[in-house]
Amino acid sequence: MPYQEPEFAPWDGRRVPLTFVAGYLGAGKTTLINELLATADRPIAVMVNDVGEVNIDARLIKRRHGDTIELTDGCVCCSLSEGFGAAFDQLREREQPPDHIVIELSGVAEPSRVIPWSKSAGFKLDGVVTIVDAEQFLERIDSDVVTGHTMQAQLEAADLVILTKLDLTDTATEAAVRARIDQMSPGVSIITGDTASLATLLGLGGRRPGGVTDVPDPSLFDRHETSVVAIPNPIERTELKALVDAQPERVVRAKGIGADASGTRWLAEIIGRRRWVTELPQAEAEPPTDLVVIALPD
Repeated sequence: MPYQEPEFAPWDGRRVPLTFVAGYLGAGKTTLINELLATADRPIAVMVNDVGEVNIDARLIKRRHGDTIELTDGCVCCSLSEGFGAAFDQLREREQPPDHIVIELSGVAEPSRVIPWSKSAGFKLDGVVTIVDAEQFLERIDSDVVTGHTMQAQLEAADLVILTKLDLTDTATEAAVRARIDQMSPGVSIITGDTASLATLLGLGGRRPGGVTDVPDPSLFDRHETSVVAIPNPIERTELKALVDAQPERVVRAKGIGADASGTRWLAEIIGRRRWVTELPQAEAEPPTDLVVIALPD
């Protein structure tokens, strides 16, 4: 039976941000998901091909039922075995929506083929994160046409690239990998696995109680730089877009809300190389904020 969208929007029209995690076989996607679940401080939903592959600490598990694992911190991990439609329907049945949804794609998946699912009722695209095994990347990208095409597609769709397995390689190889990625996907932000943070990957701070940009203060051990850029109130959409475009290329994540003279709310975002300003639906309207910017060190 073909999938059909629900007739009514769930959660009073609120849309939950959705992040796709891509990467070729063995790149480290499941490891990233494990770290995400272990450090999340608010309810997120994780969709994976097989929940059994995600080695969740037994102390975090509240209960299991079918292909779903409920965690004690409000997070939920469910299987994509029956497809996106069934997984989204399962989430829409929940009385309270998660704060964020993370979908781990299979190692041979091309993100462009599944990104349209982010338009499903109740959800919206937040970004695509592509994991790259730095040790094997150069060999694999040129190994055969099929593998090369898949990895190319995963990089072209990426808003952010994370390099893993750097402990198994050297600085010269890392530099060559970075250069090749930049050639294949010009301008994409590249970080290493040990510098990745939840705010960088998902913007999970985006729905903290204090507002859409109430993210944690940076610590002495944070390798990213966090700053705040004032957004005038009121501000026209074109002016807000110019403010976003003026941010340096090393910015990997930014988020803020502006309001024009009529009271229309505008969401300004940067995710990797993608920058845009969109109107906030009434159901998601929040007070204007400043622009919180997370950037790599200069």
